Amino acid sequence: MPPVVAAARYTGALRAAIVAVKDGGRADARPLLTPLLAQAILVAAARREDLALVPMPSSRAAVRRRGEASVTVLCRQADAALGHPHEVVEALSPSRRVADQAGLGSAERRANLVGAYAVPPRWRDTVAGRDVLLVDDVVTTGATLTEGARALRAAGAHVVGAAVVAATQRRGRADVPSGLTR
Repeated sequence: MPPVVAAARYTGALRAAIVAVKDGGRADARPLLTPLLAQAILVAAARREDLALVPMPSSRAAVRRRGEASVTVLCRQADAALGHPHEVVEALSPSRRVADQAGLGSAERRANLVGAYAVPPRWRDTVAGRDVLLVDDVVTTGATLTEGARALRAAGAHVVGAAVVAATQRRGRADVPSGLTR
C-alpha cells in the first residue's frame, strides 16, 4: 500500500457526510468534504511538480446509480480549491466485478480486489514514468488503494502515495491522532 495521508478519522458527522455523498446521492454535502481532501492532497503531494491525481474509480453500477463518479468529482473540486496545480487523470478502470466490500475483513477485501483495476491502453502513455497520487474518499484496510497502486505500477507509473478524506481507525490503535495523518 502506498503511504496515505488522511484528513480526519472516518467517524461521527464526517462519516455521515461521506455516506450521504457516496450512498445517498447528496451532492449538497460534498462542499464539506472538498477542503478536507484538498488539504490531504496538499500534504501528500509534498511540492511535487507534474504530479497526476488519479481518483479511485467507482463501479459501473455505482456510477449508473449515482449519476456520477463521486470520487472523481470530489477530486476535481479539491484540485480546483488548490488552484488546479495538478492534472486529474482518470487512468484507472474496473476490470471486473467485485463484491461489496462492506462487512469484509482485510484478507477478504484483498482477495476480492486482486486484479480488479487496470489502466486502459489510452492512459498508459499519460501515466508511464509519471509521479501519481491516488485519491479516494475513505481508506479502511488499504486493499482498494493497494490494488489501484498495483495497476498503475504495472502501467509504468510511480505511485508516490494516496490522499483521502478520512481513514477508519485501526483496532487497537487509539494512538493515531486525528487531523492529517500518515
